[in-house]
Parts: sequence; structure tokens; C-alpha cells
Amino acid sequence: MPRRLRTAFAGAAFLAALAGCGASVLPQVMNDSARVPLARQLLDKGDAVLASEVLKSYAQSGAGNADIDQAVYLLGVADLRLHDWAMAQSQFERILREYPESDSASAASYRLGEALFGQSRPADFDQEYTLKALAQWQAFVQQYPDHPFVPEADAKIAECRTRLARKLWRNGDVYRKQELYEPAQFYFKAVIDEYSDTPIYGDALIGLALTDARLGRKDTALVVLRSLAKKFEGQKLGEEAGKWAERVQKWPAEGAHRRRGHKMVEPEQTPQLPTSPSTTGGISGTP
Repeated sequence: MPRRLRTAFAGAAFLAALAGCGASVLPQVMNDSARVPLARQLLDKGDAVLASEVLKSYAQSGAGNADIDQAVYLLGVADLRLHDWAMAQSQFERILREYPESDSASAASYRLGEALFGQSRPADFDQEYTLKALAQWQAFVQQYPDHPFVPEADAKIAECRTRLARKLWRNGDVYRKQELYEPAQFYFKAVIDEYSDTPIYGDALIGLALTDARLGRKDTALVVLRSLAKKFEGQKLGEEAGKWAERVQKWPAEGAHRRRGHKMVEPEQTPQLPTSPSTTGGISGTP
């Protein structure tokens, strides 16, 4: 078969494959005023790719048009759905910077938090973008307390705080397993002091109790562990606390000599117990 004919057949086959896969075709845009309504329709249908194509050049060149703020906002929404978090961030920041009086500004403030959170990493890694997203959603709730997105923002704020608390707790648990009890207590106390409203609070109390016991505060530790076991009986947190109470009961009252330097340690006040069980998966291993 001649090369030109083979190329033609290959091109036809490729187009047929696209059609068979339901490939979308960019609708014809008669004028710029039709772009924003068309993009809304495409987003409603779930076609963020085409919506982005409809708006991309217009958002860059149509700065003097009355609906440019809406175009930039919708382009940011399309970027969110395509998980292009950094590009979405730039669109929403542009709304807040250049069009703060726009009707889209309040929603852009919430969406900016989504774009930042999309760039965040799991709790084991750096939490720069989690902190940025948290600050953005808190600012949104404060500035627009009656906005329909506030309940969603509140849920996202709780999610961010839980992730940050989990990061601290894991740091503390690593130090505890290394028998570095004072550094471990620093992180457990940070959770208790700063994130008592999160599910990680219970795990931090267990971690603090275990390090207290190793530092010579066994009685204080047992009070906390037994109180948790009783309050959350039949739940994972209660079972975890009960198991550790049984282990700690067998530990020496003076604590871990090697880590304390044989110095007596005064008991501390028992922390307030959590109101809900933890969800971290519990503290594992016996140091």
C-alpha cells in the first residue's frame, strides 16, 4: 500500500477512535458575550476541559468586559475540577486582587481554599499548604459568615486542623518509640493545647500518659488511661487506653532510669478528657 494511502487510513482510524470514545468537540462561539453562559453549561454537564478552552483566552484578553470577573471565576472552577490546583489558585487570587467588589469574590475566597488544600500533602510531610488553606477558609468564614459555603468551609477547617494535629501526634509517637520522652511530650502537649477539638486529642492523651509513666509519673498516667477506658468503653479509644493501662501497671513506679537520670518527677495535673473518640488508629508498640 502506498505511504500516502496508509497515512490517510491511519488518520481516519484515529478520528474514528476519538468518536468512539465520546470525544468532545469545542462548540462554536459566535461572540465573546456567549462565552460565560456557554462555559456554565459545559461545567453543569461536567465538561471542565471544554469550559476551560472556551474561557482561557478570553480571561486573558477580555479585561475590559463586564463579565470578565465571572469568566476568571469559572475558569478557576474548571481548573479545580481538572485538579490543576496551582492554576486554579492563580485565578481565584486574581479575582480577589483585581475584582474584590465582584459578586464572585466571596465564592472565589472559598474556592481559593480548595485550590490551596489541593496542593497540600499527607500528614507525614510538610504542611505548608494545609496551613495556607486553613488560614484562607478561616478568613472566608470571618468575612462572609452568612455565605452558603460556610458549612462546607467549617468542615474543611476541621479537616485541616485534624491533619495538623495528626502531624504533631506522629512526631511525638516517633520520639516516644525512640525513648526520647521529653521531646515526645512537647508534641503531645501541642496537640492537647492547640487541637483539643480534633479526634487526635485522645491519642495525644494516651501518648502523654505513656511518656509520663516513663518519666516517673505512673499514677498520673494510670488515672488518664483508666478514665479514657471507662469513658469510651466499647469504643476503639477506650480499648486502646485499657490495654495500655494494663501494661503501664506493670512498669516501674520510678519510670525509666536511663532516660530520667534517676531524678524524682513531681506528678502533673490530669488533662481534661476528650468529648469524642479518636480516629488515628491508636498508639502501637511497647518502648
